[in-house]
Amino acid sequence: MNVGVCYAEVDRQLWMRLEVPDSSTIEEAINLSGVLKLYPEINLGNQKVGIFGKIAALDTLLRRGSVEIYRQITVDPLTVQRRRR
Repeated sequence: MNVGVCYAEVDRQLWMRLEVPDSSTIEEAINLSGVLKLYPEINLGNQKVGIFGKIAALDTLLRRGSVEIYRQITVDPLTVQRRRR
C-alpha cells in the first residue's frame, strides 16, 4: 500500500511517499519511512500523530492516506490571539 509520511518544522518540511505492507500501523509506517533518523527530536511518546488532520493512535491500521506527525504547541494560542489585536 502506498502512504505518505509528513512532518514539518518551522523552517523545513518533509513529505515522502513509501510502500508499506497492507496490515501496517501508523507507527510501522513512520519507522519504515526513516523520518525518526532524519529528525531525532521527534518523540512518538509525547507527540501526536494522525491521518488527514485527525488524531489517531500509533497502533491504528492504515488504509491509505498521509500519516502526519504533529509538533507540540510551544505558544499558548490565547496569548498569540491577544498579540494580534
